[in-house]
Amino acid sequence: MGAGQQATAMAEATGQSLDTDALATLKHLALVGALEGEAKLSCADLAARLDTSTQTASRRLQQLEGAGGVEREIVGDGQWVSITERGERRLRTEYDAYRRIFEGDGDVALVGTLTSGMGEGRHYITLPGYMTQFRDRLGYEPYAGTLNLDLTPESVRDRARLSGMDPIVIEGWEDEERTYGPAYCYPATVATDDGEYEPAHVIAPERTHHDEDQLEVIAPDRLRDALDVADGDEVIVRVTE
Repeated sequence: MGAGQQATAMAEATGQSLDTDALATLKHLALVGALEGEAKLSCADLAARLDTSTQTASRRLQQLEGAGGVEREIVGDGQWVSITERGERRLRTEYDAYRRIFEGDGDVALVGTLTSGMGEGRHYITLPGYMTQFRDRLGYEPYAGTLNLDLTPESVRDRARLSGMDPIVIEGWEDEERTYGPAYCYPATVATDDGEYEPAHVIAPERTHHDEDQLEVIAPDRLRDALDVADGDEVIVRVTE
């Protein structure tokens, strides 16, 4: 793990947030090219864009770096700055909120290839503390297993837009042995070139071993059979509000 990744991980672990000032700074950094790669600028340049003092611009960059929103390399005549994945997710979340305000379209289309999961979904979905809530809040009893997708790089970025949606919350619970964390469900339609299926839900457990490039979907039926798909097939999951 590189220094920038370590900073991001530490920031997320300690709860450092990217606030309104950080968002404004990220926006201006993106406008000078820091989202596509490294952008060179001075604190004076950034201060002019933010209409603030050089000291304030410098402090915001330091705060952004500490929160894992940017990576920086100081050079003699300025600094090279690039926006991290965490910073990009924050920008995309804000973008999605404004897009929904002005365009009224909250759909998110996520594309991925079907892959075999680790079998965890089958176990957790059938636990009574979750199953009762699935029936009450989703309106159906899910098939004992999840459809697992490896998302494309573009869809990994688009997935951040889910944070701007209101999920159906499946609350955490506990039994005599352990505590089980909550999960968040988003209504979805699952489609292939040959057809589509609904109702389904993207499920995002608060505690998971999956990375951001992996997506889990639940439905009343075994989706592999309903859609006649196998590992390696491309699937589109359209998430709606």
